[in-house]
Order: sequence, then C-alpha cells, then structure tokens
Amino acid sequence: MPLELVTLRCLTDNYAYLLHGAAGTVLVDAPEAAPVLTEIAARGWRLDAILLTHHHDDHVQAVPRIVAETGARVIGAAADAHRLPPLDLSVAPGERLEVLGETAQAIDVSGHTIGHLAFHFPDSGLAFTADSLMALGCGRLFEGDAPMMWDSLSRLNALPADTLICSGHDYCTGNGAFATSVDPDNADLRARLAAIAAASQPCAPATLACERATNPFLRVDALRDRLEMQDASDAAVFGRLRAMKDRF
Repeated sequence: MPLELVTLRCLTDNYAYLLHGAAGTVLVDAPEAAPVLTEIAARGWRLDAILLTHHHDDHVQAVPRIVAETGARVIGAAADAHRLPPLDLSVAPGERLEVLGETAQAIDVSGHTIGHLAFHFPDSGLAFTADSLMALGCGRLFEGDAPMMWDSLSRLNALPADTLICSGHDYCTGNGAFATSVDPDNADLRARLAAIAAASQPCAPATLACERATNPFLRVDALRDRLEMQDASDAAVFGRLRAMKDRF
C-alpha cells in the first residue's frame, strides 16, 4: 500500500511532510516543531525518523526539539553532515535506504546548496525535492551554478510523470507571476493558477506532469525562441531564466 502523506504548513511559507505506514511515521524536513508535534499527537502516531534534504535553518531548526520529544532518528546527506544536526544515518547520492518498509532513493539535487538531496519513494509515487524543484519554480543558486542545477532538475524530470513533487515552500504567488511573464500563452499555467487561487489547499504537492506543463524551469525548449536563445544549450537557457527570476 502507498504510504499516507500529510502536508504541513510551517513558519510563513515552508512545507514539511509526514509519511505514515504500517511500520511507523517519518518526517521530511523540520522547519518548525509545533505543527509537527501537534499533528502526530492528534493522529496517535509515533515518529521514527526525520529525513533532512539540506542544511538551511528553515529546514532543520526544529530537529533538536522534535528529537528530544520523540526520539526520532535523523537521516541526511553524508556530504552535508558538517552543516546538519547530528545524524544517526548518513547517506550518499544514489544510495537506497529502507524507509517504512519501502525502498527510497537519495538523489543529488545540488545547486541551491551543495549536497542537497531529494528523496524518491517510487512505490508511493512521491519525491521530496525541498528547494531544488519547487511548485512553479526552483530554488535560488546560493552555492551551485546553472549547469549544476540544470543537471539536478534533469534527474528529477526523468522520474515518472505521475510522481508527486513535494517541494519545500509555498512561493506560488511569486513563482506564478514570473511564469506568466515568460510564458504568457500557456493555457495549462493559467488553469493551474486559477485552481490555486480558488483552493484553500497548499499549492504543493503537484505531479511532475503538472510541473512539466507549467513550471518555466522545466520548459526551456518551449521558451527558447521567446528568449531568442535558439542555439543555446538547455543549461544556458535555464541559467537565463534563473537570472531573470532573481531580478523579477
């Protein structure tokens, strides 16, 4: 059976995720303790582990309190261990690990930070991408460069189209405005933004198919002519879009 997914709003615009199955419960990223502890108490769940995608405070700062109150194990990137809370298990890109009876894969999605991991759960059709591939956008390039991030997005874009992309933030207002500015004739984008505006639900997760149709950072081929970059590489077109978003 697929794992149960609960999306939690934290801080002002962060998402954290609870995964639950017969074997227990896992948290992906820990921006804020109270929403997580309240949810697991209300559901009567036991938190077994925390998966960390990268070291930024708004993804890890609640780890000490949650561990103190639940005893959860902490799992994160070996390459980023020096910047993460103390890890009980360090993983490398490409490594497979057993989580709640399902085999998950750690995917290198460096670019926003070096050592950023995404976690793909193929049996449940879920990918936790944090600040790499986001709803209608992607993360800023704080530590990596455009070719590195394009490689990371390409790895994620190779996942099955029905994979739910569970991103780390609700930036849909700003991301949607930018997407509309560079892709104004995209009917799928207009429909998605209308649905987001009408809903009281989080704008993530969304399927990879939806991101392919509406996220400008996955639509470099469709936007190449508009940017007058017909002969440029995919990474170069992506880099132009990312620079434009930074100035937007």
